[in-house]
Amino acid sequence: MATVLTNAHIYTGEGEIEEGYIRFTSSILGVGKMEAFKEEDGDDVKDLEGKLVIPGFIDVHSHGGYGVDNMDGDADKINTMISRMLEEGITSYFPTTMTQSDEQIEAALNGIKQAAEANPMIQGIHIEGPFIAKEYKGAQPEEYIRPAQKETLKRWQELSGERIRLITYAPETGDVSDFEEYCGDQGIILSAGHSGATYEELLASKATHITHLFNGQRGLHHREIGVTGYGLLEDDVMVEMIVDGFHISKEMVKLAYKAKGSDGIVLITDSMRAKGMEEGQSELGGQTVIVKDKQARLENGSLAGSVLTFVDAFKNMIEFTGCSVSDAVKMSSVNQAKEFGLSKKGHLNPSFDADMLVMDEDYTILKTISGGTIHEFKK
Repeated sequence: MATVLTNAHIYTGEGEIEEGYIRFTSSILGVGKMEAFKEEDGDDVKDLEGKLVIPGFIDVHSHGGYGVDNMDGDADKINTMISRMLEEGITSYFPTTMTQSDEQIEAALNGIKQAAEANPMIQGIHIEGPFIAKEYKGAQPEEYIRPAQKETLKRWQELSGERIRLITYAPETGDVSDFEEYCGDQGIILSAGHSGATYEELLASKATHITHLFNGQRGLHHREIGVTGYGLLEDDVMVEMIVDGFHISKEMVKLAYKAKGSDGIVLITDSMRAKGMEEGQSELGGQTVIVKDKQARLENGSLAGSVLTFVDAFKNMIEFTGCSVSDAVKMSSVNQAKEFGLSKKGHLNPSFDADMLVMDEDYTILKTISGGTIHEFKK
């Protein structure tokens, strides 16, 4: 039996259907204008009365939430956490590790692998650190920071079941040519982050992605445009943005959007354990984090990830820049699917996975559909 959403305002990732329908089981069977809709035997028809349908969100940078951190290495807890992320519209997820000892990272990867074997929402792994620059460590523990090591990454990739798809590194910290070549062979996207690299150093690197633009990196200066400038200037480089209003001011979000356009930005949460929890004391990598006024900070005042939900990132991007819903969909789903080769994600087209959101006119999520399973949320 197929489910059909009718009288929907559909954003497919490629275009817009103002009065349309979408038929699906675990994958999408058909999508089109209402004038072409014909009910079939066994259809479960749900009239959306003009509500929005968009592709499910893809978060490629998140350390945790709802009381769980990916570094805990507990598969059951990770999957419970990911199930909570459906509430914020995430249907594909890259569990993200952080700078720790080899033993801790390997324990985390083992737990994530076990979680992924039971959970198709896990579409890759993001390794953030430890191959970064101490000067731009942010909330990454300095004692575990070290130069990029191909053999270490190779071991981690094997341990993960070859699920690593994105790695944050500082290309200026040593000879990274073998490391970069290995990543290229493995289809691992290289992201410059927690880095003090110059523009020239980045041009000589293989980095095609920037970790949390403006944060934890050599910033924009009129005589050296640094990591930030490289991300803004180079058309073939994708930039992550934490659009919570704290990591980047509203005005700077708008400026970055003008420079990159919707084709060059991937929205992320960079969320940590405290997301979805009450304000107060939390933890990140063994460091005390204080959450207050929707901000997560170390005791020294440094921002330490976020408690941002993805749906709020989506809403904020529209509010801060005035971009269209179609452009926001690009930055929350389409670009991620394209960059990481998620061939059945990011669009609402026939044969694609049935990952989609039903929203009201205020972008409140009413239903999250993941692999065809409908999860309903009260407004």
